[in-house]
Amino acid sequence: MKNQKAIVETRSLAIGYRSSGTERTVAADLDLQLRPGSLVCLLGSNGAGKSTLMRTLSGLQPALTGEITIDNRPLHALKPAELAQKLSLVLTDRIDAGNLTAREVVALGRTPYTGWLGTLTKDDHSQIAQSIEQTGIAPLLDRHMHQLSDGERQKVMLARALAQDTPLILLDEPTAHLDLPNRVEMMRLLHTLARNMHKAILLSTHELDLALQTADELWLMHPDGKILAGPPEDLVLSGAFEATFARNGFSFDRTTGTFIIHQPVDNAQIYLEGAEKPLFWVRRALQREGLGVSNHRNAPCLVSVFEAENGFEAEIIFQNQQVKVSSVQALIGQMHLFFPSPSHSGMTS
Repeated sequence: MKNQKAIVETRSLAIGYRSSGTERTVAADLDLQLRPGSLVCLLGSNGAGKSTLMRTLSGLQPALTGEITIDNRPLHALKPAELAQKLSLVLTDRIDAGNLTAREVVALGRTPYTGWLGTLTKDDHSQIAQSIEQTGIAPLLDRHMHQLSDGERQKVMLARALAQDTPLILLDEPTAHLDLPNRVEMMRLLHTLARNMHKAILLSTHELDLALQTADELWLMHPDGKILAGPPEDLVLSGAFEATFARNGFSFDRTTGTFIIHQPVDNAQIYLEGAEKPLFWVRRALQREGLGVSNHRNAPCLVSVFEAENGFEAEIIFQNQQVKVSSVQALIGQMHLFFPSPSHSGMTS
């Protein structure tokens, strides 16, 4: 998608706030591009300026310096009616839709095209029907907005944005307050819409794992006001992703694409071997319990793990003892018997 012409472009952009003659810069020297057919995830820690950037790009907040162009036109030169035909915005804040049904809210997406009377044409109805089908909200149409769950409401607001039929869609934390299935479904849907409808979609999110799996590009906001942009894989392999979220107590594993919590670890006395799937989960459980895993097969304790019909089996060899277990919980309990620590010495099974 690099050969696509950018629908949004920033040049030397600085974002932030002005108040009582003072100016606070959140991020500066931003040269960004957003292209049709791409899903871009804006990531960063709390307070990094994600919402400020989203509000600035959508025209809700003025830039401090620099330039934003949408479809080769300066953002500040676009009249509200023109901007509404180029950009649709979905915010996290719950909108008071009064007594409107989901169907009526979706139809509001056609407002930029209907004029003062709000009369819907055949083309308007066609666009509304298409957005309903794409988001799968047909069962919700006759329900009032206050009757919908957070996940259902987010889908309705996305359908409204699609009915608006703009080449650019901005979403501020669209997965906030959603349960895991709805978070996954929302990200999958946005990825599909970007590809199939050739939309440029930018969303801010804290769903790092889902962003790594679905985004065509990441914008990483650093606390120092810089943004690194690129494909997720390049940013991971270069260490940029890891550096953005570096904190004491955990680290990012570039091999698995997951964050690992560091627990205080006793001397590494356990060697693991066996099937890959149970090996991964046993290793994680041991690390959580502070039980050190050795890279040497001559460690005092040998644990061999196997896949079984019930999901898991393991054989433990320690000081001429051989113990078989059929659950990770039982394995951990046995390890604490072999390697008691102060934090577990007072625990009973």
